[in-house]
Amino acid sequence: MEWFNTLDPVLKTYWIIAGVASLLFVIQTIMSFVGMDSDGLDVDFDGSGSGEVHADASYPFFSVRSLVNFFLGVGWGGVCFYDTFTSNLWVIVAAVVTGIVLVLIFLVIFKQMMRLKRDNTFQIGETVGKTADVYLAIPGEKSGRGKIQISVRGAFHEIDAQTAGERIPTGGIVRVEKVIDSQTVLVIKI
Repeated sequence: MEWFNTLDPVLKTYWIIAGVASLLFVIQTIMSFVGMDSDGLDVDFDGSGSGEVHADASYPFFSVRSLVNFFLGVGWGGVCFYDTFTSNLWVIVAAVVTGIVLVLIFLVIFKQMMRLKRDNTFQIGETVGKTADVYLAIPGEKSGRGKIQISVRGAFHEIDAQTAGERIPTGGIVRVEKVIDSQTVLVIKI
């Protein structure tokens, strides 16, 4: 504590900001890993005075997490730049710029992470209009089911298929006309 008490009051302020922001950042990080992060809630002010609160999957620029990141940059930027500049004004400017840059870096990182959360599950409706290979012969006149192999977004899927026309043998090429149910499509020979 003797070292801290001998510091210039401005530098003390930067150390306090850096310490508190670092502690909050560590707590937020631990809460994120444990699954207790609730920063997805933000307040929307549309000018009408309603101030709706809603969940948002994006990373808002103005949030508690962004505020902590900003003060983390301001505190540590102030500590690092204190001896670099002779004027306290330039130290403040450098610290604020560091805080803004840190927030922007976290925004970019968060957006990249959100790309990983996209739902790429197969939806049978995506097969309509696509061509496929007949894997198991499809009986004619909707009298039974066969199987087709179809590529959707680069992945192959085997799907049950029926046809309203004549029987389609294994190895035939078909086009999906419509979805019958969650596991079956109607195809025509091409």
